[in-house]
Amino acid sequence: MAFAGLVYLIQIGLIVHVLRTGRNMYWVFILLIAPGIGGLAYFIVELLPGLMNNRRARSAVRGITKTLNPDANLRQRRREHKLSGSVDATRHLAGELVESGRNAEAIEHYESALSGLYEHDPDLMLGLASAQFGNEQYEDARKTLDLLINKNPDFRSPDGHLLYAQAIEACGDDEKALVEYKAVAAYYAGAEARLRYGLMLEKLGNDETALAAFEEIITAADLAPRHYRKAQGEWISEAKISIRRLTK
Repeated sequence: MAFAGLVYLIQIGLIVHVLRTGRNMYWVFILLIAPGIGGLAYFIVELLPGLMNNRRARSAVRGITKTLNPDANLRQRRREHKLSGSVDATRHLAGELVESGRNAEAIEHYESALSGLYEHDPDLMLGLASAQFGNEQYEDARKTLDLLINKNPDFRSPDGHLLYAQAIEACGDDEKALVEYKAVAAYYAGAEARLRYGLMLEKLGNDETALAAFEEIITAADLAPRHYRKAQGEWISEAKISIRRLTK
């Protein structure tokens, strides 16, 4: 009884905090229907950032916030865009739309920002290509990236290079895609580029070299710190599956 009473008082205090500090009213609903878990979530998402001012804590909080309220960042970006309408606000909104899988809408915003002084801005063009690729407009993505390279010859982006290789593959130009995958795999920080290079080799019938590429991923993972293996888990698993496929 005493514990239940304490929980009840804490929930009342948290609800009062929501109302006094102007937090989103959905927290009141969460706190009412899930007293224990809701209170813990509110503490982690709303109160902990102010108590723990470090990068890891902020990253963890963003992840929890996205899980509990996946559209919160998108709504915030929409508000910022509506208030300022600046190129920077447009870029942030379009990027959040891509993250949310709303690529068609993101394309509209990127295209509206690519004008005047920003007509060939490399970050905006890369964002547009990413949205086009996500919207299955592969030819458009390739053309956007070709133009980006032409207008910004000194621009470097490993993710952009990998996207370029993927766009070329999606357009059916496998030999050209292989050249680009090989180039980006040589310097890309994660395992994805090497995995895609191996898959393209396998697709073109070069199983021996493909197997070597997959085995390099596993060897690198075995020597890498735990956090790397966790971050690259998807590609490491795919490499293991590919090895089994090629050696059975």
